[in-house]
Amino acid sequence: MAKAIKTQVKLQLQAGKANPAPPVGTALGPHGLNLMEFCKQFNDGTKQMGDSVVPVIVTIYEDRSFSLEYKKPPVSDMIKKALNLPKGSKDPLRSKIGKLTSAQVKEIAENKMADLNANDLEAAMKIVAGTARSMGVEVEK
Repeated sequence: MAKAIKTQVKLQLQAGKANPAPPVGTALGPHGLNLMEFCKQFNDGTKQMGDSVVPVIVTIYEDRSFSLEYKKPPVSDMIKKALNLPKGSKDPLRSKIGKLTSAQVKEIAENKMADLNANDLEAAMKIVAGTARSMGVEVEK
């Protein structure tokens, strides 16, 4: 018989750098989870991802055990990495901080496709382009 699920918690943490301090402690502590065990599992599972932000879905069961489901880094994180940017623009409409080529947009869309709510690559590329625009990054046509 499958374990009874108590709840699911979604977190976005730096790969390989989880610790019991907030936001981990405040999100998972009330559910009675062993925070050190979570941090150890998360860090072991993400250490090869470098310094990316990794979304994770923590499924917590009634017996206080848990399972982790890792997602791809957010599109905004991928765009910042592709252009070597520290952060997005303060005023995305007026001050542009970079330019993505259509090849880069396609690469990011292919990489993130499994997590996006898109039926095909074309739709995924539009999602990536929209995120880029909201960050103040121009997209090559």
